[in-house]
Amino acid sequence: MDFNSKLIDTVSKFFLTHKVLIFSIIVNVIIAYIAIKGLDLLYAKAQDKLKNHKNEAPILRIVPVCIKVLKILILFLIIAAFLQSNGYSVTSLLAGFGIIGMAVGFAAKETIANVFGSFAVIWDKVYKVGDFIRFNGMEGTVMDINFRSTKLVTMDNYIINIPNNIMADSAVTNITTIKARRIDMLVGIEYSTSNEKIARAVEILRAVAIDNPQVEDDPLAFVSSLDESQITLRLYVNTRTRIWAEYCLIKDAVIRELIRRYREEGIEFAFPSQTVYVQKNEN
Repeated sequence: MDFNSKLIDTVSKFFLTHKVLIFSIIVNVIIAYIAIKGLDLLYAKAQDKLKNHKNEAPILRIVPVCIKVLKILILFLIIAAFLQSNGYSVTSLLAGFGIIGMAVGFAAKETIANVFGSFAVIWDKVYKVGDFIRFNGMEGTVMDINFRSTKLVTMDNYIINIPNNIMADSAVTNITTIKARRIDMLVGIEYSTSNEKIARAVEILRAVAIDNPQVEDDPLAFVSSLDESQITLRLYVNTRTRIWAEYCLIKDAVIRELIRRYREEGIEFAFPSQTVYVQKNEN
């Protein structure tokens, strides 16, 4: 008997002896293939539905990771079921994976926190790419939202990466969603200002806002407080823009006009000062 005949005979005996095992392997491979292909089709449909929605674009970065995790989980379950059905104990295998998982989780706790933070950021829809936001005293445009962090471009053109777990746990103001920016301005005038000029100063403060076409109607102007070296007036009004640069120009025009009209009326702006009273003793 030549080598080829011996090989065929050996293979035939192996298949006859282990036909149940081979059949089980084939069935599990088919199940795994169908499950994985099903996940791929599910991802393709989700991608088609979400790609036309700009607000949902960051989800497309998380979905592939979720699909990979599900594929690994399916393969693990199929292998574990196959081993269990053929008399192998998977208890020790599961215990080993548990220990490894704890070690990996402890070592990568920050990464895991960022992953869950990414889900929170996307789910809450507080901001999206292109929005102008305020966060911890910083303002900037959202340049990118990835699986680990949010990338901001600040007003100084600095690029800042902020971990998503920090973004999810902090107060974020989305300025893009506001309808208009608000001028909240304090103006100090001298204590020596007469009652008539104080009333006139408030009137002018309100009139300057009303006369500006880029300011909303019904501005609020009033005496706010009596501070150490000044009588403080306050202007509270909305502009007709939400764009930061335009808002700055509107506020600049309001302040310039206010200075011009106060000077015309002889109303003096206050500056930090102290008055010292000396008591004279007569002997």
